[in-house]
Amino acid sequence: MYNSIGGVETSSMAKGYDVTDTMLKTANVRLLLARTICPGKYVVLVAGEVADVTMSVEAGASRAAESLVDRFVIPNIHPDVFPAVQGTAQVTARESMGLLETFSVASLIEAADACVKAADVRLIEIKLAMAMGGKGLVTLTGSVAAVEAAIAAGAANAGEKGLLTQTIVIPQPRPELFREII
Repeated sequence: MYNSIGGVETSSMAKGYDVTDTMLKTANVRLLLARTICPGKYVVLVAGEVADVTMSVEAGASRAAESLVDRFVIPNIHPDVFPAVQGTAQVTARESMGLLETFSVASLIEAADACVKAADVRLIEIKLAMAMGGKGLVTLTGSVAAVEAAIAAGAANAGEKGLLTQTIVIPQPRPELFREII
């Protein structure tokens, strides 16, 4: 299992492919995601050991040059973030629901990591900027108190950068609502 995640976001889709190739050739990392995102940007996410992810992200950011929008490295990432990013999280217990929305991919992943480290919650999904105007949305579940604590931690993280859009805690969501998310 990997202990770090990193990413580079570019304003150019074509440059995004070049950045992806550079990142993969620079260090021993696993590609988690490389795709276009709204509005006409490109995001690359990699996982691996901290040093490898750091080298990969730095090389990608350098290669992006003037098309660089954002970059990030999160060392010691919570392991639940990986399946949530890839849409493979298995959540069977559905309690209260928390939602946190940000203006960027990097801020969302950092906020999701802060959420799951702050309280006993389970990440349902991390939606990354596709068909969302470049925004991101994390959904999670747990007890009301845990979800409130997690959302507060994630909001503080995204708020420090001025990238928090909205937070919501739904104490007793109807089962139909979970079907819309999962």
